Amino acid sequence: MLTLDQALTGISGILVTPYDAAGEVAPARLAPILDRALAAGLHMPVVNGNTGEFYALTTDEACLMVREVAALIAGRAPLLAGVGRALPDALRLARASADAGAAALMVHQPPDPFVAPRGVVDYLHAVADASGGLPMMIYLRNDAIGTKAIADLCAVPGVRGVKWATPNPQRLAEARAACDPAIVWVGGLAEVWAPTFYAVGARGFTSGLINIWPGHSVAIHAALEAGDYHRANALIEKMRVFEDIRAQEMNGTNVTGVKAALIAQGLDCGPTRPPSAWPLTPPQQADLDHFMTENGLI
Repeated sequence: MLTLDQALTGISGILVTPYDAAGEVAPARLAPILDRALAAGLHMPVVNGNTGEFYALTTDEACLMVREVAALIAGRAPLLAGVGRALPDALRLARASADAGAAALMVHQPPDPFVAPRGVVDYLHAVADASGGLPMMIYLRNDAIGTKAIADLCAVPGVRGVKWATPNPQRLAEARAACDPAIVWVGGLAEVWAPTFYAVGARGFTSGLINIWPGHSVAIHAALEAGDYHRANALIEKMRVFEDIRAQEMNGTNVTGVKAALIAQGLDCGPTRPPSAWPLTPPQQADLDHFMTENGLI
């Protein structure tokens, strides 16, 4: 199995959360999706990420997901487990993730409208304590807190990486320069932004594509690691329409596109929960069908 540092510089594959016909979480439906992704070379599965509809899950459901996904992985790869929301929920989920055998925690940036950067430092300390000291990746979706605050977060003991999910490569470069060089900066806006982030020092990237076409994501990663930006960009162009579908309706079709594609492949993981959009509109579905057929995915 890869070490955590090796996995962080690879692909962090954000798994969907499957639901059954009654709308209950059904983690067993991930088995063929996980098997396919790991066989293709996925470096690190991620449970309870945003493609997993983290904010649509109860804490009980998120705890169930991390336990069951860890069992499905069965030691084949390091598991990155998302935690967040109200501090008591984050602490409970951190403990459940540690008990399940997660290799590290991905700490969602608190969406509270009254967030103080120094309060997030306290939040990270509490999460680390609750997990018994599991390594942490900070999930940064808003870089408006500034470089000094980002450096303060990265200085919390146990922080090993940052998932950079803001389209600001210059700020990423500034933050990297201000922090411990051992911190791994991961492109958090999927394959499309990966070359840009690689150019300023990020390594690895997150992916929802791994749920439906993991081999393609692995090929993009290999090209970037080899410094072959021409090939990486050519491969990204082949899947760009998929990311364009996911970005519509203020990103409200982000998970919708992935789950609709899985249904087309016979791997039904159920619909998304509101406030995500469901189903795709007819034009969106037509674009998805063309993408899936053109690339031999159905």
